[in-house]
Amino acid sequence: MKMFRQIGAVTAMNFRSLPQRVSTSLVVVIGIAGVVAVLVSVLAMSTGLIRTMESTGRDDRAIVMRNGSIAETSSALDRNSAKLIVDGAGIKRDENGEPILSAETFRILSLRKQADDAEVSAILRGVGPKILAVRPELKIIEGRMFQPAVAEVIVGKSAHAQFKGLNVGDVVRSRGANWTVVGVFDTGGDAHESSLMTDAETLISIDQRGSFQSVTALLESPAAFQAFKDSLSANPALAIDVVRERDYYQQQSKTMANIISIIAYVVGGIMAVGAVFAALNTMYSAVSARLQEIATLRALGFGSTAMVMSVLAEALILALIGGVIGALLAWGFFNGNTVSTLGGAGGLGQVVFELSVSPQLMILGVVWACVIGVLGGLFPALRAARLPVAMALRAV
Repeated sequence: MKMFRQIGAVTAMNFRSLPQRVSTSLVVVIGIAGVVAVLVSVLAMSTGLIRTMESTGRDDRAIVMRNGSIAETSSALDRNSAKLIVDGAGIKRDENGEPILSAETFRILSLRKQADDAEVSAILRGVGPKILAVRPELKIIEGRMFQPAVAEVIVGKSAHAQFKGLNVGDVVRSRGANWTVVGVFDTGGDAHESSLMTDAETLISIDQRGSFQSVTALLESPAAFQAFKDSLSANPALAIDVVRERDYYQQQSKTMANIISIIAYVVGGIMAVGAVFAALNTMYSAVSARLQEIATLRALGFGSTAMVMSVLAEALILALIGGVIGALLAWGFFNGNTVSTLGGAGGLGQVVFELSVSPQLMILGVVWACVIGVLGGLFPALRAARLPVAMALRAV
């Protein structure tokens, strides 16, 4: 109990002297706040991208691609293969007994960003006539659905907000056709909202291609996936891979999310080193300014543990204040902001998503701040504890 009372008394004395050291203390607080704000805001990109991609998939939908394809855009399925997939076990059927699936194809379109007119790549996805049954979450929120055999497109809500020339009535010019925007759709914030959609047969005809690139099937239930996969894999006429839609989009986002996380930790780590040196300098200055006080306390019987813990407590409190400020700044300025990837994410073209500063990220930022504070205060604290009383008194 005596040791704890000593720690409390010395720590209280340290904080009472903070007004005399406010400028140096602010250096620590501001530096750590900057580290945490940068770290949390960059990691929010990874969190937002993963959340968007995970919301795209459903366990009762399966994607069929050519064997060995890493993404839909690198796949190719001829019409015979597409017809055989229709007979797969476990596919949900409509009231007429027709299988609910969508044979799809893709094209890359060049668009311009609203913010800075930079050129970006977006996906024009050709879909089947049952797309609204395959994706019941797809809702037309402005205009109307595209018509088959006509160069018409509907655009995702996110693409409409981020890219130029996608209002209803606008014309998107591309090789082989000029596409008229006839509607805007909402899919609940998933990755498809970053794309444009049209009739698959129309797109294949314009591009003069004879094949699809994937088939998305709605299953009777999530449990029907294995039966569906086994029935197609057992057909020697098919060379295909079958994956759950949710697993597919999680895999597509994994690489880019990892890259973003690495960048965040590298940048945050470099800044953290600078913040540690700032904390070291500040705490060394604080110890030097209180040499007489420390020597007096040691002469009165205060132990070295109390000296160490008091200096560490001051560094930790300053770091905690900076960490909280940085996390709140990241949340206030970045949470919910809409951004887009710099390039194609897993063959998905430009993906628009919201930054997500989650409570977990804010806690992570504060933890980083506390680690920086402890590292910055450790060596000055040890110096205060090891300083001989006579030397401290002579140094004053």
